[in-house]
Order: sequence, then C-alpha cells, then structure tokens
Amino acid sequence: MNIDYKRHCGILMHVTSLPSRYGIGDLGDGAYDFIDAIHASGADLWQILPLGPTGYGNSPYSPRSSFAFNELLISPDELIRDGYLTKDDVKDVPSFREDKTEFDKVRAYKMPLLRKAAINFLKEGKEEEDFNSFLDAERFWIYDYAIFMILYEKYQDARWMLWEKGERNRETAVMERIMEERADEIKIYLAMQYLFHKQWNAIKAYASLKHISIIGDIPIFVGRDSADTWSHPELFKRDECGNINKVSGVPPDSFSPTGQLWGNPVYDWQKHEETDFKWWKERIRRTLETVDILRIDHFRGFDAYFEIDAKEKTAERGIWVKSPGDKLFNALEKEFGKLNIIAEDLGFITESVEKLRMKYGFPGMKIVQDGFGETADGLLNSRDTFLPHNYTRHFVAYPGTHDNNTIKGWFSSLNDRMKNHVLEYLDCTENDICWTLIRALMMSNADYTVFSTQDLLCLDCDARMNIPSTCNDINWSWRMRKGEFTTEIRERLKKLNRLSARGLF
Repeated sequence: MNIDYKRHCGILMHVTSLPSRYGIGDLGDGAYDFIDAIHASGADLWQILPLGPTGYGNSPYSPRSSFAFNELLISPDELIRDGYLTKDDVKDVPSFREDKTEFDKVRAYKMPLLRKAAINFLKEGKEEEDFNSFLDAERFWIYDYAIFMILYEKYQDARWMLWEKGERNRETAVMERIMEERADEIKIYLAMQYLFHKQWNAIKAYASLKHISIIGDIPIFVGRDSADTWSHPELFKRDECGNINKVSGVPPDSFSPTGQLWGNPVYDWQKHEETDFKWWKERIRRTLETVDILRIDHFRGFDAYFEIDAKEKTAERGIWVKSPGDKLFNALEKEFGKLNIIAEDLGFITESVEKLRMKYGFPGMKIVQDGFGETADGLLNSRDTFLPHNYTRHFVAYPGTHDNNTIKGWFSSLNDRMKNHVLEYLDCTENDICWTLIRALMMSNADYTVFSTQDLLCLDCDARMNIPSTCNDINWSWRMRKGEFTTEIRERLKKLNRLSARGLF
C-alpha cells in the first residue's frame, strides 16, 4: 500500500561547523554549498543549533540573549559583495585551524572587522528604510541587547548583578544617559544584528528554493548573565533583595549521583501568566521568523522542572515544580496557529509530559544509542522503545544528539559483549556500523530522521560536538573541512532516501 504522508530526512550541522577561511563557519559560501549538498543527498531538512551570541564556554545553549544573533557568524565575503568591506580588509586573515573553531582567536579577528562593516553600513545609509523597519519590528529586545553589550564591554564581565547600581537596576536616568552618550556604539550593535538578519534571510530563502526546511533550536532556559535576565528580571524567581535564588538542573540518577546543576534561572511562571506570556510570544515569534521547524530543548520542563536553591553546590536537594505548559502552548497557538515544534522529550519522562506533547501534536525524539542496553539476564533489550524496529510514526529518530558521541565513538566505547549485541542486532561488521545504523533509522516508521554530519562522515569521538557537564576549548568547536562531504557520501544518502521514500522523494 502506498503511504499518503510525508517522510523526512535531515542533516544536523551547526553554522559554526561549516567551512570558511575566517576560522568559524558563517553565512557565506559554505552555507550555500551545504544547502546544495543537502539537496544533492535527497534530504529535505537542515537542523542547526541555537543562533544566539555565545558567552563563556561558547555554548549555543547559554547565549547572551535569547533574541539576538551571534555576530561572529556574519560572513565577511557577503559584506564585501554588499560593499561594506573591501578585499583589502581581509587580505591578512590569520592562519586558523580548519577542523576546530578557535573562538577567542576568531573573536579577536572578526569583531573589529564586523564593527568596521557596521560603521560603513551606517555611513552609507543605502538600506536605511529596511534597517529602520527591522529595528521597529525587533524593538521588544534589540535596544536592551545593544545596551547590555555596551555595558558588558565596559566591565569586561556579563555578570550584570556585579555592575554599578544604576546600570544593574536599569534606572531610567542612567539608561537615558547611556542611550545619548553611547548612541554611536549602540548603533553599531544594531547594525550588526541587521546585517546578520539580512544574510540569514538570504540563506533561508535559498534553502526554501531547494525545498529544504530549516529546523531551529530553542533552549527552554536562559543564561543567568544574559540580556534576558537583566532586561526582564521580574520574569525569574528572585529573593526579597532581587537576587536570583532558584536555578535549574536534573536530579541524581545512575549516571550522575549528585545530579546536574545547570544553574540557569527558573521562571516565575505566575508573572508570565499575568502578561499572557508576552515574553514567550516574542521569543517564539522571533525564532519562527528564522526557521521553519522549532525544536524545543528540555521539553519536559514545560510540564514540571527541577528547581534547586541557588546556594546549593549540587542538584541533590532540588524539588520538582509544576509548570503551566498547557496554558503556555494554548496561548501560543492562539497567537500563531498550529505550531511546528519538535519536543526534546528525553530523560525522565512522565505520563503527564507525554500527555502534554501529544495534546499539541508535537513529535518526540528517539535516540538509538539509548536503546542498546541489557536486561537483567544480560541480553539485548529488544523491547526498548529507542530501538528502530519499535519506532512509531510521530517521532524524530537520531543516532545521537549534539550531546552524544558519534556513532563510531559510541560503538568504540562499548564493552565487547555490548558490541556483539549491537552488531548482531544490525547484522553488520564493525567496519559498516555507521551506515548500517543510518539505514536502520531510514527504514524505520519514524516520520523524521536526522543525522549529524559527523556520523555521515563516519568520524570518531574526536569529532563529537559536546560533552555535557564539561567546559573546555573542545566543546562546540568541531568543523568540517572543505570538500569532506564528498559526492560519494551524498549519493549514498540519496539512495537511502529513495529506497525509504524520504526527503525529496
């Protein structure tokens, strides 16, 4: 019987991981080439990580702002084409690594370059009407972000709770003085946000032309030292002195005996309800302007989240607190209509979390690496819902997320008995582990399958994107070398898309 519904295939690749000569992936030729590669492979989805400006640790899941874009992703080559930089401006590009992003080195080189382009953009004024329209549309957040970044530069510290009182508390007279005295610097940040907006819109339009939808990503929480908490402190739980006193995490389990203390501020949901979730509406609106499908990280937090006193050193003494997820998504659907959302429903998932996800029709996630475990008698647990033969339609199937090891790295980490289990299940040899597992997901009933570029390239653990609960120069830094996504790899994925009726087929 012919199927009468769409089956999808996507590739997970963050913008920072794209090839470019400037030390970090950007919105230039590397992005267009990657869209062409997705199209040539027969896939129809490009999944990215959050696009916000990153702070300490370079994690896209702890951005300086939930609304702003990461200026470092602006393409100098596109700025040259637009006339805001010249070729002489980029004639002395430092020698950057091709396989890793050296964030500090990139920041030191690119930020002066981008500032120069922004100044030239403001001087020329040839896009003034579009620029002003952009500022008006983003008024809810953009001026706050620009002032926040000016103050961050002043103190060389984003921990706004340590700033002087008038700036910390956003006293009206102080804010007005900054707007007047630092107007030129503020305009530079506004201009850089517009230039990103313009370049990204062109990328998104090109992807659409190739019949490729972009899956974006939104963290449920915000960074403690972010423009979000500084500009809207009333939306987060605080003590009588105004200090954030409750933070997020997950409780202890067999993998982490002290739990995970994330440290992100938790929402004062009552305040959000009193404003009919205005902040969330603006955040979702902003993201939906940027992408076609939205993946929400830590979806279970919309049903209940694990709250820990900010003074605690571990997550051992937290409590579960109910969230108004039903009210929130109801308000969002009234505002935007049916939401095209993927729910990251991993971890300890209760019946009420599943009920919330299913009520709004959000596909959940299946991670095949999590499906290979042992029963009490030491056998492969073939009833595990994360194994491909058990997938039902309304899910997105992944070998692993950005927080997992690569397929090759994961398999290498298993003990001999588990390796034999995996090879027996997939009916393959160790040399064929990557593409055999990819094929198993492609042939499953899941409506969506998404594969990291690292897995399509069959790379080992050195190419993994992130190791949770660690902070180092390796996390978030992996980059694909130019030409590494070969014609052979594209054709191999294209064949699987054709055979499994996915993607563009």
